Amino acid sequence: MKMRTLVVDDEPLARRRVARMLADEPTVQVVGEAGNGAEAVEQIRALRPDLVFLDVQMPEMDGFAVLRELESGPMPMVVFVTAFDQYAIQAFEVHALDYLLKPFAPERLQAALRRAESQASRAGRDHERKLVELLEHVAREQQELGRRMAPQGPASGRLLVKQGERMVLLRSADVDWIESEGNYVGLHVGKQKYLVRGTMASMEEQLDTRQFLRIHRGTIVNLDRVKEVRPWFAGDCIVVLKDATELRLSRRYRDRLEGLMGGDAG
Repeated sequence: MKMRTLVVDDEPLARRRVARMLADEPTVQVVGEAGNGAEAVEQIRALRPDLVFLDVQMPEMDGFAVLRELESGPMPMVVFVTAFDQYAIQAFEVHALDYLLKPFAPERLQAALRRAESQASRAGRDHERKLVELLEHVAREQQELGRRMAPQGPASGRLLVKQGERMVLLRSADVDWIESEGNYVGLHVGKQKYLVRGTMASMEEQLDTRQFLRIHRGTIVNLDRVKEVRPWFAGDCIVVLKDATELRLSRRYRDRLEGLMGGDAG
């Protein structure tokens, strides 16, 4: 019987490449593709695949968040597709069925398939136990990251970020806006962009909530940079910054913006 397989990646070219390589495998049936975390959760629940090739670094809902959504039910076997650094790879080696480090060759994907086939032939749900252990490990690492970065929070008005081989101390007031990028956040400071490993929730904890506001699940804005707010669609709005950058304001966060700015956001 063929392994029913789902391919999840937010990059269409990468997703099609994996699906194309799997199409040549006689033991695999690709039953679907997903381009983001929400689609992945929906298709895993609907299709019940045996195996999922899961991209870790996706915006808004990353691969770990997908698995957390599935914790209450049966989990498929998962091969992670990642560009993570070596420290995270060590966690995968302990807790994951297998992982593919981008870019990978067809031979490496085939090796991951053979490992999945071997796991599928065994009794029990050992892969579920390993995935739960991995999620616990990730949660501990995120908590530790938050503790390490907390001293550079609103009390000091500083953010410590890595730029190449250097560590740069930024004034939080200089940050124009922040976006989620998988397991990183991108800090936009003028024309410069800094990547920091962490979550939007941990970043919110470090910022002065009187100056910074989350306007979307994947966006935080410095209110001092806001020029205007325009109505858009279905209750959402467009926030226009002084440098003409346009950001989406979700209706979920609209009341908070109106309260802080003391007016009507459209």
